Amino acid sequence: MIKKIALLIMILVFVSCNTKKSVIQTTRKGSKTNTSVVRNYKKTTSKKANETQTLEATTRVKVTNDMILAYIEKYNAVAQANRNKYGIPASIILGQAILESGSGTGPLCVQANNHFGIKCHKDWTGASISFDDDTVGECFRKYDNPYDSFRDHALFLTTGLRYISLFTLDKKDYKAWAKGLKDAGYATDSQYPTKLIAIIERFQLYKYDGGTLEKEPVYANEKVASNPSEYQVSPGDTLYSISRKFKLSIDELKNKNNMSDNTISIGQNLKIN
Repeated sequence: MIKKIALLIMILVFVSCNTKKSVIQTTRKGSKTNTSVVRNYKKTTSKKANETQTLEATTRVKVTNDMILAYIEKYNAVAQANRNKYGIPASIILGQAILESGSGTGPLCVQANNHFGIKCHKDWTGASISFDDDTVGECFRKYDNPYDSFRDHALFLTTGLRYISLFTLDKKDYKAWAKGLKDAGYATDSQYPTKLIAIIERFQLYKYDGGTLEKEPVYANEKVASNPSEYQVSPGDTLYSISRKFKLSIDELKNKNNMSDNTISIGQNLKIN
């Protein structure tokens, strides 16, 4: 009987030694903590300020949420001013600028202050830069400063016949505007509306579509001639955009200035009253 008990004990000891034990990893006293794991954990549980976003339209760049928020802080006033003056939703202005310029970090933006990826087109008489986009070496507009780019974007939409239908839309319906921009041919990317709407909603840009602006920014190139009844032509102006700005017809503007055609030049003073 004693032998049987001893044999049983030996069998139990042998089995337990060969059984896999579950492993619990711990940090020994004095050992080095795995800091890479801690950093990753903090990144996913924080407000994700340093999380990167890939922005692609004219350029493809990676920026952090903090960079995008700083860009919004810097340019939301001019976006709201253009909303008030030209009737374009501020959310659309900011969303396009963020997407097209990579929040101000894209090479086209850095080299040419072009925040909206606007190409030269046949009516552009200002400075330009050669940049690869749909094809190699395309002509893009170049500006002296970012605010000229924001202003030209507003004029580009308000004076372009293809964008007329946008201004029949609700000024707070950013989804309809995003889709309308694509339908009008602003971008060739089929996902352009989706990307634009995602930026607007992620950063709550729609909050800039209402309310009033305490102080509107002054554009570097927007000058009124010494005579208040005259307007000085700025880069990007067309006869049509000036006529809309001062609520005149093109014929009225031409008659006031004895013009036989629609040709204007930068620095030219036009009678508006």
